Amino acid sequence: MLKIEHLDSKFAVERSEFPELVERKGVGHPDTVCDAVADACSRSLCGYYLENFNRVYHHNVDKAALVGGVAKPEFGGGLIIQPQYFLIVGRAINQILIECAPGEHKLEYIPIATICLETSRQVMGNIFRNLDLNKDIQFDTAIRPGSTDLTGLFDESHHSEEVPLANDTSFGVGYAPYSDLERVTLEAERLINSDKFKDKCKASGEDIKVMTERVGNNIGITVAAAMISKYINDLGEYVNYTNQIKDAVLDLAADIIPEREVTCQVNVADILEKNLIYLTITGTSAESGDDGEVGRGNRSNGLITPCRPMSLEAVCGKNPINHVGKIYNILSTNMAREIHKRGQGDIIEVHVKLLSQIGRPITDPWINSINLIPAENVNFSSIEKIAKEVSEEMLSKEKLIVLRKRLIEGKEQVY
Repeated sequence: MLKIEHLDSKFAVERSEFPELVERKGVGHPDTVCDAVADACSRSLCGYYLENFNRVYHHNVDKAALVGGVAKPEFGGGLIIQPQYFLIVGRAINQILIECAPGEHKLEYIPIATICLETSRQVMGNIFRNLDLNKDIQFDTAIRPGSTDLTGLFDESHHSEEVPLANDTSFGVGYAPYSDLERVTLEAERLINSDKFKDKCKASGEDIKVMTERVGNNIGITVAAAMISKYINDLGEYVNYTNQIKDAVLDLAADIIPEREVTCQVNVADILEKNLIYLTITGTSAESGDDGEVGRGNRSNGLITPCRPMSLEAVCGKNPINHVGKIYNILSTNMAREIHKRGQGDIIEVHVKLLSQIGRPITDPWINSINLIPAENVNFSSIEKIAKEVSEEMLSKEKLIVLRKRLIEGKEQVY
């Protein structure tokens, strides 16, 4: 059921009187690491299934945990006392009966654990510059075959010429566009964790958290940045490196939101006179007790936004074929962005909520709710037409197949 509603402009986040709050957990944050590895494992399984069987089989590897280790960092180095432990948990088809001749069959086994272990190591290696994969972390898997009922639903959905059937009664939520605060939050983390910045500020680790708040025109940015001990010889160097982060964020804000009054603080919990500072050996707080888990961090649009419509669904690691917990959250965001884009300034904000029903075709949501905030003096029927057209287009079988391929190829943002 499609429902398109007019939302009053007072509900637009940029016009709200309440404080706006936004958070971004960076790529090296323990929660985001779990998201990244889980989704990469799903994509690797899809790739293996497609290469060897020309189809994707049922899997959901969306339960992962990073158990923090024990470390003793100090200026110039330090000691890893107990390594981190990473565990990927889920369900995946691990054996398939293949017809090799008329009336003859053989059992093909899929190396699920090997695929996921190799993927986990590769993702961690790509994220962290100063994490020794052989000494600083241990990898493990606990992946079993799925239940027959959900596997059966999946089997009805795998062919590209068929409309996928929802594996669950669940909902996805999206909105557009980003607010100024959301943009600066997202871009600040991306900047600090960029190769260009890391080459300049080599003591900056990958475990970054950016928390922002806006009251009126004033924006406050707080950055938590794990600093890497081997590049820092004393407290003065530590302060110099954290000031580099602060200056970079303020320069970014001045560039993308120049009309805002912005302040920035870095590692505000530090007590410099007692040498209590955010120092790490590997660039992540997980080395000394901070744990991580899939779904506890960024939503699929890359942010944590308590002032916006938001789902708590963990999208990473879920299969891209019929898991609506993943597909509808990505799709609703893409729908909102496309509606806003086609509005060409006539639409201030778009909110999309998609509700599925288990066993129902994904192209036919149980509820398809779209809220539009029009610009002043805009005829609502004109933008309502845009929303309807985009909805019908993006819920088509053809567009969903394209989305599926993009998810498998890692071309959609999921954290």
